[in-house]
Amino acid sequence: MSISKTRQKLIDIARQLFAKRGVANTTMNDIAVASGKGRRTLYTYFNSKEEVYSAVIESELERLSDKLDEVAAMKMRPLDKVIELIYTHLSMIRETVVRNGNLRAEFFRNIWMVEKVRKKFDDYEIDLFSKVYEDGKADGEFDIDDVNLVADITHYCIKGLEVPFIYGRIGHGLTEEASKPLVAKVVYGALGKKLNN
Repeated sequence: MSISKTRQKLIDIARQLFAKRGVANTTMNDIAVASGKGRRTLYTYFNSKEEVYSAVIESELERLSDKLDEVAAMKMRPLDKVIELIYTHLSMIRETVVRNGNLRAEFFRNIWMVEKVRKKFDDYEIDLFSKVYEDGKADGEFDIDDVNLVADITHYCIKGLEVPFIYGRIGHGLTEEASKPLVAKVVYGALGKKLNN
């Protein structure tokens, strides 16, 4: 098994254990035993459980980045792409939280550690929105003076919606199909675009 495959296997096993037991109730030895690797192998890749936890968060954020890349590569109007990126972000975050069980509580308890690991992803997403806004501005779809500022605001608005979205406190009872036109109305208005254009 290659170095990267071994490391990824350790991360996957750790994620499963963290999701099942929580980070506090999982030891480095538990990870080594569950992965079928020795403690020496585990410590070759990670110096501490905190490093493993950071790697798990990074791995989950990579899944989200990959999905956003797929959306960004789609051939669609920038207006539609912005909405698709927002929904992809929120639905992937909710899926990650649901998939990771007990890790959810740890995520909210260790929010500063998560934020530190997440910084690279946040920068990536802001850059992604900037590119879409630049395309929309060039096509005459968006009336934006400062593309980077609007990308920052968009990112932090979505980030602020994560917890309410995960817990179903936004658009309670609305399907994605029913809520998309309402979200689009807000986003289009903020981008200086009328819906009937």
